[in-house]
Amino acid sequence: MPDGFERMWADLAPVGRSAASGGYFRQPFHAAERELAAWFGEQAAARGLTVETDVFGNQVAWWEPASPSGLGALLTGSHLDSVLDGGAYDGPLGVVSAFAAVDRLRERGAVPTRRVGVAAFVEEEGSRFGQACLGSRLATGAIGWDRARTLRDRDGVALGDVVAGGGSTLLEDVATYVELHVEQGRDLVDRGAAVGVATGIWPHGRWRFDFAGEANHAGSTRMEDRADPMLTYAMTALAANKQARLSGQRATFGRVEVTPNGTNAVPSRVSAWLDARGGSDASVADLVAAVERQAGERAGRDGTTVTVTAESVSPAVVFDDALVAGLARDHDGGDWPTLPTAAGHDAGVLHGRGIRSAMLFVRNPSGVSHSPAETATTADCLAGVEALATTIERLAVA
Repeated sequence: MPDGFERMWADLAPVGRSAASGGYFRQPFHAAERELAAWFGEQAAARGLTVETDVFGNQVAWWEPASPSGLGALLTGSHLDSVLDGGAYDGPLGVVSAFAAVDRLRERGAVPTRRVGVAAFVEEEGSRFGQACLGSRLATGAIGWDRARTLRDRDGVALGDVVAGGGSTLLEDVATYVELHVEQGRDLVDRGAAVGVATGIWPHGRWRFDFAGEANHAGSTRMEDRADPMLTYAMTALAANKQARLSGQRATFGRVEVTPNGTNAVPSRVSAWLDARGGSDASVADLVAAVERQAGERAGRDGTTVTVTAESVSPAVVFDDALVAGLARDHDGGDWPTLPTAAGHDAGVLHGRGIRSAMLFVRNPSGVSHSPAETATTADCLAGVEALATTIERLAVA
């Protein structure tokens, strides 16, 4: 008998968890994330599902139809990796719920008329190699291997040294993808709803700002004689905050690297990564341009330089109206609410590559994500399982 939702969730709870913070460190191709990949295979085997793994480490467990209809496959699932010191629900909730939804349908005697797959995409967070949704981008061809193989982690290890690479045929039969995810915000709390349906994803991206100056002694160098890139960076971070607030967008500098990173030295270089998001492609472009302009102006006053490199840019995603409406309609208590999200997801990548996609969200009472405080109640998670089972039944069962 396969494990139920609560047993599966309990089994995952300690994997990669920090005793100090309670957060999770499940970075791609490290021990904790590989343990979860093995768990995925075990859960698939317990259900008699066939697992396919591509050269990048993406996994799909297939529930095969008794009598194939010729329809393209329906895919669900999410990812198992985390941000640094992340929450428990972001990603794994979608994978665990997908296995539990298959169980619910089998208990009802449902038989699929098309292949149903449970997916676990690698490096969704971009926490190791800096490219968000890297696994799904590689699986769909949204990013080529020649470029991806040169991506490096913080220790200088290249992706090409970790996985074999090449091409993937894992998704070639997939027509529709439905991803369940914990909500990353408080919309459903305010609406009093356990489950919601995404209408789209805000455009977003990551830009690296490299500030260069002159290393010098922290004590003997007069303030007026310095070319300090830390000052340029500090003003740029404040400018990003102001520009985002004025325009109603999002701007975050969450990662900084300093050279030589000495307490008693003026740095020679500061590299900082801007995460920018907004309601439209144009608003994000305008936001980044404004921040870059102010950084350049400040660099001129500080005697430093700034170079901006776009590392990852994802355009706005608008999910198929008919699919969204079909997922939301006629459930116990009425239709599920619909809402946009400012967080990036594999569903957005697949949508951009021509795979009809949609998302279900499970209420997050804290509204906090990418943090150990991220949470969801068991009752809401089980409501999400039922919602996903109903969705699969509507789309893939006779």
